[in-house]
Amino acid sequence: MKTMKKMSSIMVGLLMVAGTVGFSQNTRIAEANAKDYSVEKTNMKKDAKLNTYVIERDMPGAGALTVEQLKEVSQISNAVVKEQGPEIKWLHSYVTTDKIFCVYKAVDKKILNEHAEKAGFPVTSISKLAVVISPETATTSVH
Repeated sequence: MKTMKKMSSIMVGLLMVAGTVGFSQNTRIAEANAKDYSVEKTNMKKDAKLNTYVIERDMPGAGALTVEQLKEVSQISNAVVKEQGPEIKWLHSYVTTDKIFCVYKAVDKKILNEHAEKAGFPVTSISKLAVVISPETATTSVH
């Protein structure tokens, strides 16, 4: 628990630094890997009891976080997920100028809120994913 409190204070510090960085900074932090999410069948049995959620986090200056800061935030998230066990799994996140959108598999919203609290992350909203579509959806035949 002491480790989680330390991690939370680190996260608060990172958010304060991010909030003071100007948005005119033209540094690319990370590149998103283009993936086809038109059909998500991997680990269906293993993750059968887990639902997919999108967490919206308002974080002014998030897009200006350095690679090192993003690495540290990721380590915090991983540590909390490990502590919480198999009922939660972080898949990936999208960092925009002022928000981070995180995709998780979890048994329910409660465990996601607990994760955010332990890690010191803000939560604006949590939405259960209904379906994933892509450009390929337009050409997929329905059986």
